[in-house]
Amino acid sequence: MNIPSELKNKWDLVSAKYEKKRAAMLPILRLSQDHFGYITPEVELAVAEYLETTPVHVREVVTFYELFRRKKEGKNEIRFCRTLSCSLLGAEDLLAYLKQKLGVEPGQTTPDEKFTLHTAECLGACEIAPMMQVNGDFHGPLTKEKIDEILKNL
Repeated sequence: MNIPSELKNKWDLVSAKYEKKRAAMLPILRLSQDHFGYITPEVELAVAEYLETTPVHVREVVTFYELFRRKKEGKNEIRFCRTLSCSLLGAEDLLAYLKQKLGVEPGQTTPDEKFTLHTAECLGACEIAPMMQVNGDFHGPLTKEKIDEILKNL
């Protein structure tokens, strides 16, 4: 894969901050995802070559961290917390409502590519449980009405 020069320049700037080039893998993958929208096998191979590591090592990192996407997703990424604090406060019913409203299951994207729904283990905002993260912003405590308002404003 031919990496665009603007992205390659960013990789160079990031990797220069590390004693070992391979240590720059996470920020380089993040830059790549920001550029392409997701991490393809071809991007994994290019990163492996650049960092002088194996493609399988890059794949292990990409599949370990939930922040990396391996397929095209919707314009708005929703991560719905499903851990104990949120569950005790009604997350299951609210997730069912959200799934019905969007017409998708977790891991799927709406046909108009406006939303991708994911469930997540603890998002670290138990004080606003039940909650979800939309494009990096935390929302909660959730109600059906609040979900409707959030979706309407996107």
